[in-house]
Amino acid sequence: MKKLSLLLLPLLFTLSLTGQKMDFWLDAGAKIQYGGSMLFNSAIGDDNNWDYAITTTTKVGGKIGMNWNYTGISLDVMVGQAKGVFQNTTPGGGGPDREVSMSTVDLYLLFRDARNRGYIELGPKMSFVGDVRSGNSGEQSIIVDESYFETMPLSAVLGFGTYVLGNDGRFSGIFGLRFEYGFSDVVTDAGRSATDRQPVNYIGDGQSTHPIFAGVVFELNWGIGGVGQARCGEKSKFIWF
Repeated sequence: MKKLSLLLLPLLFTLSLTGQKMDFWLDAGAKIQYGGSMLFNSAIGDDNNWDYAITTTTKVGGKIGMNWNYTGISLDVMVGQAKGVFQNTTPGGGGPDREVSMSTVDLYLLFRDARNRGYIELGPKMSFVGDVRSGNSGEQSIIVDESYFETMPLSAVLGFGTYVLGNDGRFSGIFGLRFEYGFSDVVTDAGRSATDRQPVNYIGDGQSTHPIFAGVVFELNWGIGGVGQARCGEKSKFIWF
């Protein structure tokens, strides 16, 4: 009998939380994302001396979210790098590939709709760019003049996926896909007109450079609490999960 009571306690606790009417609730989480990264510039694709190559990047961070029923808004912070690799295809031998990496702190504001154990998210991202390094593959990279790159470029973000652990507000694990496109140019006028043009010294008129990312994201979320009624007829108040 004692063992049966111990088994029933977690179930009764869960049912009591489920019975509460929540107006909205807050959650927080840890995130990691991994995938392909590139710096897209149409002039590089048209240059016989250079071509694109996809590299990979990893970012880690966290989130805090506010949720209503099936919808919510989350504020994500991710730390890592945006990268681009360019193949040297110069006729007659070429040369080493060139890699450009931008250290970033990314701030996301995402609208999320989650139902039927799946979700879709959409919103903007602002990146705070630190050091930008450039160098040939296998060689020591150097810090690029900070005036050549924008310090706060903007991107658009689209993601979707599924809940793989829970989804009741108290705890959840989410696995999904995320796509990001930088709709502002990360290279400044000085970087486009410099003798050592960025991100690589391509031929022709200066064109805009846009970071692109496509990869997977995994997050673990823990419920903080929300505003609701503990019992029918009571005034709404903040309830800790």
